[in-house]
Amino acid sequence: MELIRGLNNLKDHHHGCVLTIGKFDGVHLGHQAVLANVIEQARRLSLPATVMVFEPHPEEVFTPDTAPARISPLAEKYQLLKAQGVDRLLCVRFNAQFAAQSPDEFIEHLLVDKLGVKFLVVGDDFRFGKGRQGDFARLEQAGQQFDFEVVSTQSYRMEDCRISSTAVREALAEGNFSLAHTMLGRSFFISGRVIHGEKKGRTIGFPTANVLLNRCQTPITGVFAVKLNIDGTLYTGVANIGSRPTVNGQRKQLEVHIFDFTGSIYGQHITVVPVARIRDEKRFSSLDALREQIALDVAKAKQILTNNDDLVQV
Repeated sequence: MELIRGLNNLKDHHHGCVLTIGKFDGVHLGHQAVLANVIEQARRLSLPATVMVFEPHPEEVFTPDTAPARISPLAEKYQLLKAQGVDRLLCVRFNAQFAAQSPDEFIEHLLVDKLGVKFLVVGDDFRFGKGRQGDFARLEQAGQQFDFEVVSTQSYRMEDCRISSTAVREALAEGNFSLAHTMLGRSFFISGRVIHGEKKGRTIGFPTANVLLNRCQTPITGVFAVKLNIDGTLYTGVANIGSRPTVNGQRKQLEVHIFDFTGSIYGQHITVVPVARIRDEKRFSSLDALREQIALDVAKAKQILTNNDDLVQV
């Protein structure tokens, strides 16, 4: 799948596509249904199936303190979209200047002149342009004017529950990983490269692999029993996801103590799948108190993981 970073990297050969626009956070089953439609139309028209996303998300620009937690950062989203068969991912830098353009500029300059869209799939609540003045009806009018078809995504339902990124976030926040798995069509995971930390874990007998969480907000925080994939080998462990208040942590990260593991994996890419929530993250009065709690967490995690093999894909 081709990744196009920024409108300045659009070339003449990118003109002509079947396009959908959205956040596609998590690439859940609802998104997958939309993508299947986009890909079907792209094959019919012999055009590339293209997804447009905005980075950062608009809410992260205008209301960063209340922006929804990301289920999947861009790197993970790229891999998930690629797995669905998308041909191109256009990542548009979202800032005040981009948001200030008129709906007509968005349509004529980007959709028509730059992308040459022939078939557009968006939600019927999609808004765009300065002051969010552009809407689905305006896109339909533009489609008639510039000869492209506009189709609305339909709500994808699982029994009586509409699958959405918000519903997935709620399931994750409640520790209901089984429900999140059902809506995502896969296990929720956090992945990244292992960095050098402060190495305080090894001083209390519980060395950890540390991964920075490149999100404004994290969809889950606390201590979890987890499964891991490290270079194709599966492991189990216990992980803390948050800001590490006992050691006055300044950044959000994942710290995972891997059971029965003694190697060095600095710089390696790991995938961590939370299986069950054990407790909230909390500040302890001393490292000794923290060590005692971690020992309890390890015992609890091992008990959980011994009895939980269903639904988890690593």
